[in-house]
Amino acid sequence: MAGIEPQPTQNLLRRLALGVGAFLLVLAVGVAIGLLVPGTRAPSDSSAEAGFARDMATHHAQAVEMSMIAYANSASPEVTTLAQDIALTQQAQIGTMRAWLTAWNLSPTGREPMAWMKTPEDTPGMDHGGAATMPGMATKAQLDSLRRAAGRDLDISFTQLMIRHHEGGITMVDAVLAAEPRSEVRDLAAQMRAGQDAELTAMRDLLHRLTTDNRAANGAGGD
Repeated sequence: MAGIEPQPTQNLLRRLALGVGAFLLVLAVGVAIGLLVPGTRAPSDSSAEAGFARDMATHHAQAVEMSMIAYANSASPEVTTLAQDIALTQQAQIGTMRAWLTAWNLSPTGREPMAWMKTPEDTPGMDHGGAATMPGMATKAQLDSLRRAAGRDLDISFTQLMIRHHEGGITMVDAVLAAEPRSEVRDLAAQMRAGQDAELTAMRDLLHRLTTDNRAANGAGGD
């Protein structure tokens, strides 16, 4: 048994768990000695900062879920590397946002999803990013389809879903930045935007190559 190496998915799960554990230790120390933005008033429960932290954590959790599916099932090194990077990055950011809510003495859940993005122009059935919708989120049917997919179909489906997911995430990031949030929220949101912009460029290029290869393979099969 000593010579058996852990499977790749187990390795990624272990790295996610270690990252969360390290984060919780830092959080405990930070709260104990008052290093989490000293001298500032905590945001209110209805603030853009609190809403963003809650909703973006939920948004990120789905990105981690989709990435774990792709990481476990794709045969493409490019796709598995992308999925691993997204899972590790966004899980760490979830930890940071949960830490804010703890430090602000706010519940990690509560209030209507996306209420912080509502404007007077928002009306039922209209997706301004402010209704109860969360931009870019995959549906249950899309997630189920991703779990059933294999080969190039899996790679294409994952890339398509993650492109839309990142585009929705950037909509949320831009909204919180427009609200002129406190510094730690502004800084992380700016990091998210830069990182997801770069990943979007890479994923659009990847999707183009995957679909081109798929058409070529289907064309060759039909000759």
